Amino acid sequence: MVTFEPCDDGLDIVDPIERRRYRLRTGGPVAPSEIDEAAFYFPVDAAVAVNAATVRVAGIADAYVRREDGGMVAALRPGAEIELPADSYELELNGPVKCYFRVEGAVAASADGDRIAFSFDADELLVGARSYHQRPAATMTITSDPADALRALSYLGSALKTTSPERSYPTLRGHPPTVEVGATLSIPDGLSTPDTGVEIEVPPTHRAAAIAAPLAFYLGAELVPGESGRLRCVDREFALDEPDLQTGVERALKQSFLFDCLVRTEGYYRVDLHERAALAPRLDLDLAALYDRPLADRLGAYLSVPFETVADHVPRWNLAAYVDASPTGLEALPFVVGDLAIVRPATGERVSPAAFREGVLDDFMGATRGDRVRGPDRDAGALGLIRPPETDAVESAWFGDGTPIGATKATLAAFRNKLDRRPDAGDIEIAVVGNDREMRAENDAVRAAYGSRTELPFDVTVRRDLTTGELRGLLGQDVDFLHYIGHVDDRGFECADGYLDATDIDSVGVGAFLLNACRTYEQGMALVEAGSVGGVVTLNDVVDSGALRVGKTMARLLDLGFPLRAAIEIARTESVVGGHYTVVGDGRAAVVQEDDGLSMLCRIADADDGYELTIDAFVPRERGMGTMARPMVGGAKRHYLAPGVIGQFQLSREELREYLDQHRYPIKKDRCLYWQSSSLDL
Repeated sequence: MVTFEPCDDGLDIVDPIERRRYRLRTGGPVAPSEIDEAAFYFPVDAAVAVNAATVRVAGIADAYVRREDGGMVAALRPGAEIELPADSYELELNGPVKCYFRVEGAVAASADGDRIAFSFDADELLVGARSYHQRPAATMTITSDPADALRALSYLGSALKTTSPERSYPTLRGHPPTVEVGATLSIPDGLSTPDTGVEIEVPPTHRAAAIAAPLAFYLGAELVPGESGRLRCVDREFALDEPDLQTGVERALKQSFLFDCLVRTEGYYRVDLHERAALAPRLDLDLAALYDRPLADRLGAYLSVPFETVADHVPRWNLAAYVDASPTGLEALPFVVGDLAIVRPATGERVSPAAFREGVLDDFMGATRGDRVRGPDRDAGALGLIRPPETDAVESAWFGDGTPIGATKATLAAFRNKLDRRPDAGDIEIAVVGNDREMRAENDAVRAAYGSRTELPFDVTVRRDLTTGELRGLLGQDVDFLHYIGHVDDRGFECADGYLDATDIDSVGVGAFLLNACRTYEQGMALVEAGSVGGVVTLNDVVDSGALRVGKTMARLLDLGFPLRAAIEIARTESVVGGHYTVVGDGRAAVVQEDDGLSMLCRIADADDGYELTIDAFVPRERGMGTMARPMVGGAKRHYLAPGVIGQFQLSREELREYLDQHRYPIKKDRCLYWQSSSLDL
């Protein structure tokens, strides 16, 4: 799954599934030779040996030095330098691909704001790597009987790689086995439930099974039928239906996860965690002593604390998933519970097209006079608009019928397409299609935005005035991202010789897309059903000037590594028509990697003695709940749980400019979006 490619100044570690690349600069070419992966303490997908005395890596990455038994020796922090005597060491780096060094000899290392440098007094350097990509180990079959669903969903926890507090790290949870509906209950022999001693009792309904699934997965718990919601661990019992099952399960999941994040700092990763420092004075618990206790014992201690005591430090949840309370609706669960999604029934408020338009009409009518609408004015009534219940999650994924407003239209096809994507270690292929002669400005703007990062191998092509045959051929190619500019109506994509209807295409190779035209929802859904992972579409007509601003902003955010949903949430604020854009498929998909591991949006406000900096942290799909952010603002050295809001930091003008100059993060100030600090009036 992971490959190693020599380059002029070192070695590239390539993940061909997730399309991630991590360059190790050794100061010259190297000749890697394959070695046994068992040479490393932690699991790796592949390993090589090289002759290299120095290695430099760009970007911010947590780095740890361990003994050969995994015990911590040192953690490399920004601004730090370490020198270690000759011994057996294993070094760990959390980059775009998980990377390990194994060395017999002395080690020296230093870190600053944008790189880490290592030097080794050793004859040979072993390099191992592991992909963040995960696949389900098996498929379970359930019937229409809710009792079968409860039994099968009890095996979701088979994907846990540990029952220690470290399972709060996303890479140690694994992809749960998938679920499909059939005539008889079938659980493959290779699956087994972890022996955690935790039992969750819920009413025998598909609704209750869906709501409880993420908690059962994370706790490795058995789901059993009963009259009410109860959680049992060892000799303790906790109610899960107060005030209702949905709220009780959500609180238990968030609380048990948060406490694991606090306690895990006693284990392999001894970091200074902001949430632990903030909560420790409130807690009458010995967090250090809890680390080595069995899961059920820890859980009992966690849940003995009132939720209100810790609620203000629960990280912003990454995903809320709305699924149908039916046997087929449960098929979505394995694709969301691995990221600990809060699962809710797919019920919402029906919204008429007129009411939807009214919500954005004032902004739309405020557009510059003379703006041309991309296509004829058509009614959106056929979409079946639905407004899901509000949530504070980064993304709401709607798996139910109809078209959600303010949420991703998620489909099983999108997640299955991701699992089926073919490995590709080549350049990141981005195609910009301009089928509108009057929108050349957007063609040029997005072409300049994509591929601006010289450290990544991009291949950006711009094609104009495609025929139906040419566009069909392009959609069939293994293109990572398609940015389409033109017209779409009920007949499909307008081409030089007619219209191409995506619903007539059986298979596409395009991974993700932005269809920047009027009412592209149905065409985008067709692309997802035919093979794409996800994309951005429009629910209504969009004027050219607004579409141009959204398109340019999306291109720059995607080029920085922002996931689709996070990118459109930021981009839509840049235009009066932004409310007409939404995501179909998998909203957590990202086109390219973010070298710092997280996508950041910096929000700046004036303060009496300088500025206030608040950071919005977003995580890509392969990271998820449990990822940590280290903002390195001023003298701050703490880690924060992501995703969510980090800060506020009080900075002087000089401190703020220094921080912004070190990073390529977008900046929001006075409701305006900036791309570099030099554009700000600081």
